Amino acid sequence: MSEPSDEEASATTGDEEPGKPGEPEKPDPATATGKSEAGEQKPDSDPFEAFAPVPETVPGRVRRISTRAATGAGRFLGHEWTLAAIGSVLLAALMTWPTLKHPASTIPQDIWDPTLQAWQMSWAGHVLTTDPAQLWNANAFYPNKYSYAFSDTLLGYAPAGMIGSGPVAAVVRYNIIFVLIFALAFFGAYALARQLGAGRIGAAVAGAAFAYAPWRLGQAGHLHVLSIGGIALALAMLARGHGFSLTKGYEPDKRRWGWVVAGWLVAAWQISLGFGIGIPFAYVLLGIVLITAVLWGYRHVRVWAVTRPFGWKLLLANLGGGLAFAAVGALMAYPYLQVLEQHPYARRSEEILSLFSPPIQGFFISPPESWLWGDAYASARQSLTWAPEMALLPGFFLYGLAFAGLFVSTWRIRHRVYLGIGVVVSIMLAMGTHGPGDGEFGYLALYRALPGFDGIRTSGRLMVWTTLFLALLAAGAVSAFARQAVELFADRTQTDIGTRAGFWPRFATLIPLVLVLIEGLHIPYPTNPAVPKAPIAMSTLQGPLMVLPTDELTDMNIMLWSTDGFPKMINGGSGFTPRNQEELRLAMQQFPDEASVTALRDLKVRTVVVIRSRAVGSPYERAIDAPIDGLGLDRTEQGDVVLYKLTD
Repeated sequence: MSEPSDEEASATTGDEEPGKPGEPEKPDPATATGKSEAGEQKPDSDPFEAFAPVPETVPGRVRRISTRAATGAGRFLGHEWTLAAIGSVLLAALMTWPTLKHPASTIPQDIWDPTLQAWQMSWAGHVLTTDPAQLWNANAFYPNKYSYAFSDTLLGYAPAGMIGSGPVAAVVRYNIIFVLIFALAFFGAYALARQLGAGRIGAAVAGAAFAYAPWRLGQAGHLHVLSIGGIALALAMLARGHGFSLTKGYEPDKRRWGWVVAGWLVAAWQISLGFGIGIPFAYVLLGIVLITAVLWGYRHVRVWAVTRPFGWKLLLANLGGGLAFAAVGALMAYPYLQVLEQHPYARRSEEILSLFSPPIQGFFISPPESWLWGDAYASARQSLTWAPEMALLPGFFLYGLAFAGLFVSTWRIRHRVYLGIGVVVSIMLAMGTHGPGDGEFGYLALYRALPGFDGIRTSGRLMVWTTLFLALLAAGAVSAFARQAVELFADRTQTDIGTRAGFWPRFATLIPLVLVLIEGLHIPYPTNPAVPKAPIAMSTLQGPLMVLPTDELTDMNIMLWSTDGFPKMINGGSGFTPRNQEELRLAMQQFPDEASVTALRDLKVRTVVVIRSRAVGSPYERAIDAPIDGLGLDRTEQGDVVLYKLTD
């Protein structure tokens, strides 16, 4: 027989320790296992319990799925990119306030270009769901063809244009997109800075500088100029897909062909928003591709057969993505080329370019919409011939941080030099005809050599690239400051005193972010005027029609009203005025008379709408109550509207 264990010996000899007073008596181990003191099995106990543990309860399928979903949702919601995206939207809503206060009745900046752009999004959404073949032949500017290409189209926002209909929906849609483009600009620059190797706070500074630079406040009425987030986001995705950063260089094990494809698709979407910003972006991408191909070929062609440092998947992803980008660019370019062929005067001449070229002091002058600097630079803006396009201050705090980033940075010295050169070159190009040699060695060289630049009116919008280079320099500086703050107190974080002492240096790294955001604040009260309401339901009118009075700005309001049914109409406002429209506007100043009515009949116009309150005091005042005998017109009045019908 085997020797009894220590526990069995103590149980039989009575050597167990007696319980202390007031404590419950410990259960007998034998009793706990279902055995009697003699070792016999109790009748009411499980006979297998003594030989095996109770089986573990296995959760059901529903519970397993819900647990995985909860865990995945928690990881997703707590991920850096999710928090960055949510924070970008919340910050944009705050920085653009009160845009979302009355989104159905007010619009940012003014009631001219924004109403045109609200129409653009609505038209794209409407025609792509009804008659896609007529996309470029819009209802405005009748009877001109390719009229949707008379200005930057914002075609990339067409999916939003498919939601809702009518002027109110168009205004709500515009206001939501207006807020989201600031969020995308912040998020795109944040992602780019992080991918290149910046810390979180440094990347946030880059995002804030790129999205809320003071010069962008002066462009608040130009949605196509503000829509730059796709530039930074596409560059971030392409860098991530190629495993490239400024701090670690090229890391082949981190390359991901899916991110490369995504980057090219975002770039294609960006160029679909308009060529004013898109053409320089396309040439920048082309330059990056060519330079990268040359450098990579020089360094790796000899070892390709051995190491394949690039990879076929990545190569095919670039070829496919690049072709998709080129295809979108070509499809967008075709209607614009047709417009230039039919209206050659729409091409921007060197005289027009000179008129809008900013001088060097413009890069240090704030637009009037700036809360911090607007009033301080009121007199300085008077020295500019066209202040809305020449007050291009990216931010004094940003200038300071970028300058510091040349000397103290998380980037390598040669990368700081490249970014600094980018700042200088982009400013020289943005100066247009005020650049070196009156622009002969700068923008004019691009204007004359590269297709597409002759369609850009304002060279100052290249400030997009100046701001991006400055933002990356600033991100490098702030990241270095934050890292040094952490290293300085790393050996003191084990004690409470050290933890409290280390909090303040970390908190101090947020100061640059706050300063950059303060520079981006706008004066809220005059920047969201009420949108004029349509005086008559446009869907009830028989087209083609014409609304009086008519001019470039007034017609932008009329275009918004036409989203109620999209009737064909003569009216339309854009970056240029077709000659036939200009001639008819002049003739209609004598309406109703025989010449103007004949001109309308030749164009098969059936309806003329005169807005009484706007016509009074204008060249079209005669149309309110002039005699119509013998002209084949029927005239009725509906409130503020005088309605003419051309009879057969």
